[in-house]
Amino acid sequence: MAIEKSFKALDEVQIQALACALADVFMQATESKQHYVMYLQGELGAGKTTFSRYFLQSLGHKGAVKSPTYTLVEPYEHLQPQVYHFDLYRLADAQELEYMGIRDYFCEPGLSLIEWPDKGVGFIAAADIEITLGYATDSKRDIRLEALSDKGLALLTRLDFLSPKSET
Repeated sequence: MAIEKSFKALDEVQIQALACALADVFMQATESKQHYVMYLQGELGAGKTTFSRYFLQSLGHKGAVKSPTYTLVEPYEHLQPQVYHFDLYRLADAQELEYMGIRDYFCEPGLSLIEWPDKGVGFIAAADIEITLGYATDSKRDIRLEALSDKGLALLTRLDFLSPKSET
C-alpha cells in the first residue's frame, strides 16, 4: 500500500509548485467529504510553514499565513473544505490538546496540516500523508512525501509533479 515520492534540491519556486500540485490533487479528492491529515516534519527553519503557506494560498487563501506556534491552531474556515494549520512546537504537554478539543477538528470534512506532530502523539489523528522537509543547501530543500493510509495513497498516486534534476 505504501507510496513515497522524493524531490531533491528544490528551490522556493519549485516548493511552491509542489505545494500547489498537492493542493490541486487534494481539491479533486474533497468530493469524498472526508477529513485528511498531513504531517509536516523537519528541523526548525526547514520550510514547513513555507510549504503550508503555498498550499493554503493555492486553495484560495488571500493574505498572510503565519505559523500558529503560540495559538497551536490557525483555522481557515473560509476555505472549502476547511483547513486547520497546527504548529505543536511549543506544546509542553500533549494532554493540552485534549483540553482544547483537538479531536473535534478531525470530524468535519477538510484538512489538518500538523507541524511537529511528534509532540501530539496519542492525541492527534494519524497522518494520511507525511511530508518531510530537509536541508539540501542553504536555499534548497529535499522533500519526501509518504502515503500512510488509503486516502493518502489515493492523493499521492494522482500527484503529477516532475522533480528537477538534483544538483551536486
